[in-house]
Amino acid sequence: MKKYIFIAFVALFGLSACDMYETPKASVGKDALFASESGLKMYTNSMYNVLPGGGMTSWGETGTNIINAYQGARTSLTASYTPSMEGKWSWGTLRNINYFLDNNNNTAVDEKVRNNYNGIARFWRAVFYFDKIRTYNDVPWIDHALDIDDELLLAGRDSRTAVAEHIYEDLQFAIENITEATNSTATLVTSLVAAGEQSRFCLWEGTFRKYHGEPDADKWLQRAATAAKIVMDSKKYSLNTSGSQPYRDLFITRLPKTNEVMLATVYSVADGITNGMNRRSTASTLGTPFCPIRQFMNLYLNLDGTRYTDDPSYLTDEFMTEFEGRDKRIAQTIRVPGTIRSNGPAYPDWQVTFTGYMGMKFCTDDANLDGMYSNENNYIWMRYAEVLLNYAEAKAELGTLTDSDWAETIGKLRARGGITGGLDAKPTTVDKYLQETFFPEINDPTILEVRRERLIELVWEATPSSFADVQRWKVGPLLGIKWQGIYVKEFDTNIDLDLDGTPDVYFYTGDKPTPEGHVVYVDMKNSNWSVDTDGHTILFTPDNKFMSSDWVDKAYFHPISTNDLALNPNLGQNPGY
Repeated sequence: MKKYIFIAFVALFGLSACDMYETPKASVGKDALFASESGLKMYTNSMYNVLPGGGMTSWGETGTNIINAYQGARTSLTASYTPSMEGKWSWGTLRNINYFLDNNNNTAVDEKVRNNYNGIARFWRAVFYFDKIRTYNDVPWIDHALDIDDELLLAGRDSRTAVAEHIYEDLQFAIENITEATNSTATLVTSLVAAGEQSRFCLWEGTFRKYHGEPDADKWLQRAATAAKIVMDSKKYSLNTSGSQPYRDLFITRLPKTNEVMLATVYSVADGITNGMNRRSTASTLGTPFCPIRQFMNLYLNLDGTRYTDDPSYLTDEFMTEFEGRDKRIAQTIRVPGTIRSNGPAYPDWQVTFTGYMGMKFCTDDANLDGMYSNENNYIWMRYAEVLLNYAEAKAELGTLTDSDWAETIGKLRARGGITGGLDAKPTTVDKYLQETFFPEINDPTILEVRRERLIELVWEATPSSFADVQRWKVGPLLGIKWQGIYVKEFDTNIDLDLDGTPDVYFYTGDKPTPEGHVVYVDMKNSNWSVDTDGHTILFTPDNKFMSSDWVDKAYFHPISTNDLALNPNLGQNPGY
């Protein structure tokens, strides 16, 4: 959806994207807008501004991801974070939506047409509120455009559980009233996209309730499974399996792979609408780079379906050999030996990666784009793989996932990665490495394996954000996990990481040697790196690393800002702040 559509709309109708205390008015008569389907379409087009580039979703929030090393703690996750450090919350998006719903009642337009666009508007209201409750927990529920004297301007917050029901109702309305089931460009909201969003939201709410000790978790998990099944039973989508890299192609092609992609932002150099995905992947100047930790890389299975960590030799496996005979998604997610780029080095760049594992999932092969903001590969907001994962997890949490369900969800996802074993039946034994490293409180092998698959399949994707999983699983302390990097058999020597016959990196523990060729010299004495107790595994240990001992449960939600409380003391404050 081209961003200039929204800009033109705001200029014409005077809508604002400020906070809930401002009251923008339409600058032209509303009758002309609401008296035709073209007017309704134009208005609802403005709501797509929350897609990437519009401010609500992100690059995947790598700094709040339990499997990613990052430089610099998110201050909002520390015990010292206070309400005075929180920015004011914004409600302009909601007013834009509610104004439409208040006024879309012109009988000159057929009721079915009006309800179609009301469904789109209510979809975006649900998305807006899902973001708000993930951020603040309890928030005011506002279902109409506020005027300056509206008593809701000074109302308190409604409970998250009450707002959750409204979100569910909005999405249910969208499912039942949006007339288009799919869209040939994957750039417009459809009834199946609404069902996918409902599965996403209900899974978050259900698992949050389960692991935070709140009631009615099973009701929400069943809702998640039901919504996901709507998409699955439609037979409109399937996993992309064409080409030599079917997984990575989803993220590096300009136009969405619409057999799997359900909603995406499309970019075009010709139209002057581009993104910086290459730069984001190959430089640290746009924030935390994509560099997974070794514990995550160990989760990828062998091609025969067995666990990589069941063989103790994994402990001493070097970068040059550790990916052999394993899930093919590895080579479509990070740079591995044998990676080829059209006009630039393919080995991990130690000026970008902190662990030696360098993300390339969103990065095209054209190295000329690495320092630019000139990419035009699509940005995925929802895809069918996530729906399958939502269904599998909801059913696993309910204890009702069957072998047939497993084969239709996790089995198919693993098959795309080239895995041949364990595709048709649920696991029967717990993976001790996965359990002890990431989820020691989980004893159900099926839940553990579904989580493994979710971490691998959706790594770095904002669906809706990486921190959403941390919240709902109640695993905040995992953000302080030890950031292990590659295993180095021998320091103070040249190492050929990409096996092309030319040295790439030299980890030195003494004085820096005289530079030669294109070898990168990594100082193991500086403040960013050290060596683990085994004497070989690199650790990324910056001075400002967020440690697990610093975790406080209040950090699952942001505080209400001091400024917002000054405007409305009835809002109250979240626990712990």
